[in-house]
Amino acid sequence: MYRKGSVVSADGTTIGFRQFGSGPGVVLLHGSMLAAQDFMKLAEALADDFTVTVPDRRGRGLSGAHGADYGIEREVEDLQALLKETGASRVFGLSSGALIGLRTARVTPAIEKLALYEPPLSIHDSVPVEWLPRYRRELADGKVAAALVSVLKGLEADRVFRTVPRFILVPPMNLALRFQRKAVGDNVPIPDLVPTMSADMQLVGQLADTIDDYATIDADVLLLGGSRSPAYFERSLEALTGVLPRSKRITIPKLDHSGPTDDGGPAEVAQSLRAFFA
Repeated sequence: MYRKGSVVSADGTTIGFRQFGSGPGVVLLHGSMLAAQDFMKLAEALADDFTVTVPDRRGRGLSGAHGADYGIEREVEDLQALLKETGASRVFGLSSGALIGLRTARVTPAIEKLALYEPPLSIHDSVPVEWLPRYRRELADGKVAAALVSVLKGLEADRVFRTVPRFILVPPMNLALRFQRKAVGDNVPIPDLVPTMSADMQLVGQLADTIDDYATIDADVLLLGGSRSPAYFERSLEALTGVLPRSKRITIPKLDHSGPTDDGGPAEVAQSLRAFFA
């Protein structure tokens, strides 16, 4: 069971969170098309040793809207507010959440240990973006299932979606989303999460080719990836290994980009995090 709380970020936006366990503080940052609900198993696996704070990033659930001037600066401010509120010095981020953790660590000495799972740090256009215009058109037309398929095929994060034709994928996806339209407790319905990819891809574009910026990070960094993830995540991790002053790499067998989530392999990820954060 978790406790609920919130903090007000620098621009006045409320950032709500779920909190588990007791001990040294850890903040877990989810990626796009996700919310705090997707880190429940990971948080519970760490709760015996740590006070684990899992926010709904802005634009989702317990938190306020993205805002008119949304960008990486707002996300950094949100994480800084969470760190100040909780006293945490350890941060874990998945995907776009990893980008936020990375950027925040440059300017936030409070972060002593930073764990990153497959940040989509684009290096010379390594992260695919050709699918974005179609995705945004489909969202504008209210075709949420089609937009979700465009994301999954475009980012190549799942082998099934890479190979199966769109006309086969969209109808069952549409049916599945119909059963996910009502919120259950604090959880955010999946159709409400699909549009968050647009804002997160804004972060990817904003941080493209910024690899050299991270040479000044003082925190100890753990770089995590799954053996079944697309190659462009490996390229990001390799580049970070080359510039970060203190980093360690771990590749977790049989996991893909969803590894830390409830649908992936949170127990395996928690094992690496527990050792690193201790």
